Amino acid sequence: MTYPIVPDPAVPLVDLHRHLEGSMRLETIQELCAQFGAPLPCSDLTALSAYVQVTAPQPGLMAFIARIDRSVQVLGDLDACRRIAYECVIDAREEGIDYLELRFSPRYMAQPHGLNAPDVVAAVVDGAEAAAFEVSIKVNLIGILSRTYGVEACWEELRALQAHHTHIKALDLAGDEGRWPAQLFEAHFQQARELGWEVTVHAGEAVGPESVWTAIRQLGATRIGHALRAIEDPALMDYMAEHHIAVESSLTSNVQTSAISDYAAHPIRTYMTHGMVVTLNTDDPAISRITLAHEYTVAAPAAGLTREDLRRIQKNGLAAAFLTPGERRELEEAKLRSAGLSPT
Repeated sequence: MTYPIVPDPAVPLVDLHRHLEGSMRLETIQELCAQFGAPLPCSDLTALSAYVQVTAPQPGLMAFIARIDRSVQVLGDLDACRRIAYECVIDAREEGIDYLELRFSPRYMAQPHGLNAPDVVAAVVDGAEAAAFEVSIKVNLIGILSRTYGVEACWEELRALQAHHTHIKALDLAGDEGRWPAQLFEAHFQQARELGWEVTVHAGEAVGPESVWTAIRQLGATRIGHALRAIEDPALMDYMAEHHIAVESSLTSNVQTSAISDYAAHPIRTYMTHGMVVTLNTDDPAISRITLAHEYTVAAPAAGLTREDLRRIQKNGLAAAFLTPGERRELEEAKLRSAGLSPT
């Protein structure tokens, strides 16, 4: 069974969990590789695709991330960082997305060629804003702390993001969840909240429900990336439902990281039955070779979701977005007009 791209064309389509570094066009990787050099098979697109993209489940989360590691090797200067941000936003609009929350790790992007992390933030902001204006899409940026580099490195990364804090909407924690538990970064997120940033955290993907509890209680997360293992703790599911802690689900990504065995094993339907706020997102669409349409039309039906489930998920995405009530209303009214309906 397949469905149209969205169940309700009068409701804005949103992607709340998309990584910039996992959204690079294959052709752009090839061109930047030729420009800056990288240990990649860049002379042939088919060979390059096999090296940086995923079509089958990987041995685990870090094996999946290794594909993204290869891609960022081509970010040789700030123009390259600006370019991929610009192209990512253009691509999102071409997918029919009305609102995008684009997350990125400036240290991760800066590290291969020794770029200045605050300047990387500025380049991403410039590229994303230019594209958003050009194609009329609402975009908010989410800064990532890459915990894989350790606590002190994340302080440096936080400072890079703070240098452009008015252009950043939220802070995320991503990377090696197993080796670097969320409680190590409590002080970082306290500073983020003091700046007025929202908080979303990768949790419950490679570690159990205790990771999700920590993200909520100690880091202040109001959304959780993946949260696959929340299903192991009914009290946690109750809490997330009662307090509207949204789940940023990415079905194909979760299969490809081997966090779940297949779409049918995904806990998304259980979460919805439990009254939790579930959203549907792409995660790393270029690495996974998908679009948001794929998640709605292929992955979601395979996970057992009905058309009515998807209508609810679509509305959840807008409700959980890091938007003001006025911004949310503007998006809704614009979508109604584009569907030929009059806003009431």
